[in-house]
Amino acid sequence: MKLEDIRHILIVGAGIMGQQVGLQCAMHGYNVTLFDIAPEVLETATSQLKVYITQLVTEGRLNREEVDSILSRITTTDDPKKAAAGADLLSESVPEDPKLKSEIFAQFNQLCPPRTIFTTNTSTLLLSKIAKASGRPAQFASLHFHHHVWEANVVDIMPYSGTSRETMELLHAFAKRIGQIPIMLKKKSIGYVFNTMLNALNGAAILLATNGVASVRDIDRAWMGITKMPIGPFGIMDLIGLDTAWYIAKEWANWEKMLDDQQFQAIADFLKERVDKGQLGAKSGKGFYNHPNPDFLQPGFLTDE
Repeated sequence: MKLEDIRHILIVGAGIMGQQVGLQCAMHGYNVTLFDIAPEVLETATSQLKVYITQLVTEGRLNREEVDSILSRITTTDDPKKAAAGADLLSESVPEDPKLKSEIFAQFNQLCPPRTIFTTNTSTLLLSKIAKASGRPAQFASLHFHHHVWEANVVDIMPYSGTSRETMELLHAFAKRIGQIPIMLKKKSIGYVFNTMLNALNGAAILLATNGVASVRDIDRAWMGITKMPIGPFGIMDLIGLDTAWYIAKEWANWEKMLDDQQFQAIADFLKERVDKGQLGAKSGKGFYNHPNPDFLQPGFLTDE
């Protein structure tokens, strides 16, 4: 396939990242199908897409005249056969569970046309855990986006041992076509580039909290006050989703067993406590903060006013 052959993008998983990747593609002229097995998730996605677009218009990133055209290019479905029909590129954004991802790719390998490029938006899973299920290793790679896609417009492109050079070149061109900065990984790396650094930050923040050094609020205030960033590590984890953050931490714990480092397991356990309570972050309304108006966005958060 050549870049001009890619016309229809299939997004598997209509959560926050799936919504954003789909919208980014639609804003750059692609037809997009958002697939999810849960109709209520698709309903939420449809509403959230309108929220994102309103924000983008308000910020001057989109012209109001473009809105209807962009939305007309996005369709939703819970029918996998309908979703797969005509897909040129598949972007998967389901939870960080290798078994689930493998099942998804095996299913769509049977349904998608032979030409379809398969990509995963996994945050930390190595492709070797799921590549076999794709049934098309030469056309399989990581295409890992960041939140918010139109602002944090860097995408990691990482191959599997069987990924063809042509697929990597095509994904590089596609990433640029949808306004992203492609970061081409030279070798497999759990966490890619930015997430490896982010995981270190989040892990350090959690250990500070679990060791009783400082409160969640003050740890975020320290980071925000010194770096002048608008959000701290616990706020970031809320936006990522604590279930996703837990999956990531769990994978790191498994990865680091060879080093006999128990800190990673402590981090995973800390997150799991909240996940078990249904405190998943922004998407559930409660995580380390209450949403949709978390404390760290309020005036006086840094000054205690």
